[in-house]
Amino acid sequence: MPEHSLSAPRPQSFSSIAALFLVALPIALPIALSSWAPAQEPVAAPTRPGGEYAIKVNVDVVILRATAQDHKNILVSGLNKEDFEVYEDGVLQTIKYFSHDDVPVTVGLVVDNSGSMKPKRHDVIAAAMVFARSSNPQDQMFVVNFNEKVSFGLPANTAFTDQPAQLQVSLSRVAADGETALYDAVAVALEHLKMGNRDKKVLIIVSDGGDNASQHKLAEITALVAQSNAIIYTIGIFDNQDPDRNPGVLKRLAKETGGEAFLPESLSDVTPICERIARDIRNQYTIAYNPTNKKRDGTYRVIQVKANAPDHRRLTVRTRTGYVAPSSSQPAQAAKATGDRP
Repeated sequence: MPEHSLSAPRPQSFSSIAALFLVALPIALPIALSSWAPAQEPVAAPTRPGGEYAIKVNVDVVILRATAQDHKNILVSGLNKEDFEVYEDGVLQTIKYFSHDDVPVTVGLVVDNSGSMKPKRHDVIAAAMVFARSSNPQDQMFVVNFNEKVSFGLPANTAFTDQPAQLQVSLSRVAADGETALYDAVAVALEHLKMGNRDKKVLIIVSDGGDNASQHKLAEITALVAQSNAIIYTIGIFDNQDPDRNPGVLKRLAKETGGEAFLPESLSDVTPICERIARDIRNQYTIAYNPTNKKRDGTYRVIQVKANAPDHRRLTVRTRTGYVAPSSSQPAQAAKATGDRP
């Protein structure tokens, strides 16, 4: 099984939703819908035959994925643009683009295979398969397995798959043993996400949150998360006596990216959690705006999104906590919504 390296496999050809956004956006200037990441280009930039995916950018745009929930944490669908308010550093912004479509997603399953996970592997794999079968059929998925080493689950010549059976094999290829290199696994998964040509990017991390074998430090991972457009969901699986358990890390990665952290009390809860994550991904709102603050100063901008239901009930909106503005030394691009302060 190949361990991770800088020479990641080239992605297969998949359809893009770029055309949908270009038709829907009520502006004349072209916009790239994959978020901007300064000074960090993909190893192999996603392309399509005829260059359809190579969209030029000449306007700053912040693109958010937002999940609306009521007071019972039930997903709320059917909202309109007028039901949302977006604030940047406390200043109300004008929403330029809004949609609530089930768009295909690039999804990475990052699964802990350290020794402490051995008795839980069957349930974890079963739950991951429930997620895969609940997802959009056009999603492109990959698996990153890790203990003290990090490896891709799919064959070396396959970057992504939409076949649940192939995912199941990928999840089962590593024996649970050894220590835990969670941070290294997240770094590899974030890099591989860039190769996907689905506009929405998601990581699902199944781990106890501990790390005792990575070359990367937590501060480096939070910086990478801040430079990514990924939404991260985490599932913490551990016993109360687990010395490596670190739910705080799992909560932080999820909160700052607009995802959600789950800490199930029993393994029987993992499957419904995976079903809920699949529903969450398929019911998010896409919101885009041009920031009123035009300064290209590289500062962190705090984002807050509010929403009211048609009956005026206040809803909870989960999205990224902010983004890093481009600096004057960088060309105008679609602004990256990020989840951590630099």
